[in-house]
Amino acid sequence: MQKKFEGLNDAQVEESRKKYGSNAIKEAEPVTFWQLFKEGFEDPMIRILCVIAVIMIAMFLLGQSEWYDPVGTIAAILIVNIVSASTGVSNDDAFRKLKASQKKDTAKVIRNGKIAVVEVDDIVVGDVIVLQAGDKVLADGILADGEIDVDNSVLNGEAEECNKKAAPDDFKMPENITGDTFVDKHSLFRGATVLDGQGYMVVCRVGEATMMGQMAKDMEDKEPDSPLKVKLGKLANQISAFGYAGGIIISVAYFIHYVVLAGGISEYFAQGWGPVLSGLMSAVSVAITIIVCAVPEGLPLVIALVLMQNTGKLYKVNVLVRKSIGIETAGSLNILFSDKTGTITKGELEVVEFFTGNGETIDAEKLPGNISENLNLCIGKNTGAMFDNKHEVVGGNMTDKALLKFLGEDKFNALVKDTGLEVTASQEFNSANKFSQSYIDFKGNTYYKGAPEKILVKTKNYIDANGEIKPINQALLDEKINDLSNRAMRILAFAYSPSKMVKNEINDDAVLVGLVGIRDDVRPEAIEAIKEVQKAGIQVVMITGDRKETAIAIAKEAGLFKGGSDLAVTSAELNEMSDEEVKAIIKDIRVISRALPTDKSRMVKLCQEMNLVVGMTGDGVNDSPALKRADVGFAMGSGTEVAKEAGKLVILDDNFNSIKNAIWYGRTLYINILKFCKMQLVINVGAVLVSAISPFLGIDEPLKVTHLLWINLCMDSLASIMFAGEPALEKYMNDKPRRRDENIISKPMAVQILVMSLYLTAISLLWFKLPAVRTFFGSGDDKQFYSAFFTMFVFAFMVNAFNVRSDGLNVFEHLRENPTFSRVWGIIILVQVLLACIGGVIGEVFHCERFGLNGWILVIVFALSMYPVDVIRKIITKIATGK
Repeated sequence: MQKKFEGLNDAQVEESRKKYGSNAIKEAEPVTFWQLFKEGFEDPMIRILCVIAVIMIAMFLLGQSEWYDPVGTIAAILIVNIVSASTGVSNDDAFRKLKASQKKDTAKVIRNGKIAVVEVDDIVVGDVIVLQAGDKVLADGILADGEIDVDNSVLNGEAEECNKKAAPDDFKMPENITGDTFVDKHSLFRGATVLDGQGYMVVCRVGEATMMGQMAKDMEDKEPDSPLKVKLGKLANQISAFGYAGGIIISVAYFIHYVVLAGGISEYFAQGWGPVLSGLMSAVSVAITIIVCAVPEGLPLVIALVLMQNTGKLYKVNVLVRKSIGIETAGSLNILFSDKTGTITKGELEVVEFFTGNGETIDAEKLPGNISENLNLCIGKNTGAMFDNKHEVVGGNMTDKALLKFLGEDKFNALVKDTGLEVTASQEFNSANKFSQSYIDFKGNTYYKGAPEKILVKTKNYIDANGEIKPINQALLDEKINDLSNRAMRILAFAYSPSKMVKNEINDDAVLVGLVGIRDDVRPEAIEAIKEVQKAGIQVVMITGDRKETAIAIAKEAGLFKGGSDLAVTSAELNEMSDEEVKAIIKDIRVISRALPTDKSRMVKLCQEMNLVVGMTGDGVNDSPALKRADVGFAMGSGTEVAKEAGKLVILDDNFNSIKNAIWYGRTLYINILKFCKMQLVINVGAVLVSAISPFLGIDEPLKVTHLLWINLCMDSLASIMFAGEPALEKYMNDKPRRRDENIISKPMAVQILVMSLYLTAISLLWFKLPAVRTFFGSGDDKQFYSAFFTMFVFAFMVNAFNVRSDGLNVFEHLRENPTFSRVWGIIILVQVLLACIGGVIGEVFHCERFGLNGWILVIVFALSMYPVDVIRKIITKIATGK
C-alpha cells in the first residue's frame, strides 16, 4: 500500500535550509582580467623581460641609454599580459554562456501536502521528491516508497540499470560511500537518472554534503604545470645563462681591450676616473645589448596570440577551450584515458543486429513482410515506451527504448492508430518469467518478447529470410548467439503463437520471428579516430565501470585491444598491486574495467610520476577529480557541470573524433611555436654574435638598441600572427609524442639555428669589411651605410621566415591556406622600407637615412642569399638522416 507523504511546510523548509544549507554546489568564481594579468608575471620569459626592463631603466637614469629603450621593453611585457588575460577571460565567458544557456533542473517536491515544482538549488534535507521515469535525482537520499530502476553511469561509469526498492523504516543512508553503495537497494545519489518506475525519495544530504558536492571539493588541488610551461622554463634558464654569461664575458673582454689600447693597467687608470668610468659604462652597455639580443622578447606574445587564434578554430570542430594552455597540452599527450560510454560508444543502447532462427543476419531495411509484420507487433505491443510530441522515446526501460527506436516512430504510430490491433490481454515482463506477452483478438495471435533461453525452448519453427516457416537450426543459432554474446551484446528473442494467451506460459505452438543483438555500440568515427591517435604514438586506455568481458569486447571492436601483450585489468586487480607494479605494466594496459573514481586519479598520478603527459576524458561526477589532476581533462559537453568545471577542454559533441582534433590542433600549435622560435632565435643569435664581435673588428655598434627592439618585439608580434595561422597538416599526427621535460630546442632545430645564425653573422661582418660594399653608398656617408645594413638584417630575417615554414625545399607549400602570412610579411617589409626612407624624428630614433637604388639592390641580394644556404642545409640533413 502506498504511503502518504505530507512533506515539509514552509517553516520547516527554512529551518532545514538554515541547519543543513542549500542544495547549490559552489562553482568556481569567474576569472578576472586583473587576476590573469598578475598571473602572467609568473611566466619565466616575462620575468626575464622584467629584469631587462629594470636594468634599462637604471642605464637610462645613468645617461647610458635613451628613454625609448626601457619603454619598449615595458610595452612588450604589458602587451603580452593583456593579450593572455583577455584570451583567458574570453574563454571563461564562453564557458559560462554555455552553462547559462542550459536551464536549471527541477524536481517535483511534496510541500504543505501538495506537489510543487522547485529548482534544484531550492531542495532541502527532509524534502520528499516524487521520482518518475526520465527524472534526474537532484540530491542524496533514500527511496521511501515505490520501486524504480536508475542509471548511475554519471557517478560510477556503469551503464547497467540498478533496481531500487523502498527502504525499511529503520534504514539509514551509509556515511561512507564505496563502489557497493551505488548498487544497494535503497540509496539514491545526485546525478543518477530514473529509467523506469515511480517512487518517493526522502532527501538526506544536499549541496556540498552530497557525493557530487564532495567530488567537486576534491578538485581544489593545484593543477600540474603544463608541458609548455615546463619547456619554456628550461628555455628561459638556458637563454638567461647564455645571455648573462655572454654579457659578462664580453664586458670583461671589452675592459681588457681598453687596457691593451692604453698600454697596460697602470697607464689605463692613469687616464683618470672620467675615461675609466666611460669605458666601464661602454662595456656594460654592450653587455646589456647582448642580453637584449639573446632574449626572444616576442616568444611570450607569439604563444598568447597562437593560443588565442586556435581557440576559435577548435570551437568550429566542437571543442570549447576552458583554459588556453590545454590546447598545447593536448598535442603533447603520451597517454589518454578515455571513458567508454558516449565517447567511444554512442552512449545509448541500440539494436545492432537482427537474425533469424538459422543464424542468418538480415538488414533491418530489407525484412520480408511476414517477419516485419510480426516483429512490429512483438515490439510495438509489448513495450512500456512511446514517442512524445518532440519525437523522442519516453517511458520504459533502456531496452524498451532501444527496441522502439529500432521499430521507428512511423510504424509505432501506425500500430497505435489501427483500432483493429487493440491488445485484449497482456502480461508485462518480470524477473521470474523473463518475457512479456500480448494477445490481439483481431489477429488471434499472442506476441512474445523475452530472453532467448525462455522463448527458444518453446519454439520449433522460425520464419526464414523469404518469409517461409521452417524448422530451427539449433546448432547455427547457438553459434550466432555465442558470437554476439562474446561481442558484449544482449540477445532478445521474438515469437508469436496462433493461440490465446496463457498467463506465465509460452504456448507450445510458438513460431520464432527472430532475434536481435542490443548494445551500446561503438561509434564508427571513433574507430578511425582511435587509429589516428594510436598512429600518433599516444597510448589509449579505455577506462569503464563495465565488467571485464564487456569492456574487452568493446575495446576489440574499437581497435584498442589487439591481443598479444595488450592487458585488460579490473579495479580489484589494480588495487592488489603496488604503485611500482602498476608502473611496470602501464605501457601494456589497454582496458581498465569496473573502475572507481580512485582508480582514475591513481592512474593519472602514477603516469605523471613516470614523466608522461596524461589526458583524461569523462562526463560524470566520478570523473571530475581525475579530469582536474590530468595534464589535460576532456570534459564531455553532455556531462555534469562538475566535470566541465574540472576539464581544460569541453568536447561539445561527446565524440572521440573531436578529441583527436584537439590533439591534432595542439600539435599544430606547438609546431607553429617551434617555427617562430627557429625564426627568432636565428636572428637573436646572429645579433648577439654581430654585436659581440664587431667592436673587436673596429665596427662601431652595428645594431642599436632601437633596432633590436624593433626586430625582437614589433616584428615578432606581427610574425606571431603570421605563424598562428599555419594550417594543421595530417603529417603532424605521425610524429611521436614529446616528453614533458623535453627541450623546446631539439638537435635538428639547434643545427638549423646555428647554421643560419652563423651565416647571418658572416654576411653581416662581410658587409662592413668588404671594401666593395661601401662603393654602393655615398662616399664617406656612414649613416646610409649603417641604415642599409639594418635594412639588410631585417630583410634576411624575413627571408628566413619562409625557410622555417617547411622542412622541405618548397617553402611556399600550403601558403594559400594561411593568407595572413603573406599579408603580414608584406606589411613588415613595407614598414622597414618606410623606416629606411622616412627620415625626421623616426629616422633619428631608428638611426636611419635614405639610400639609393644601388644600395637597395645590394640589400636584397645579401638577404636573399639566406634561402639557398638553408636549402643546402636541408639537403645535407636529409642525406645524413636518411629521411
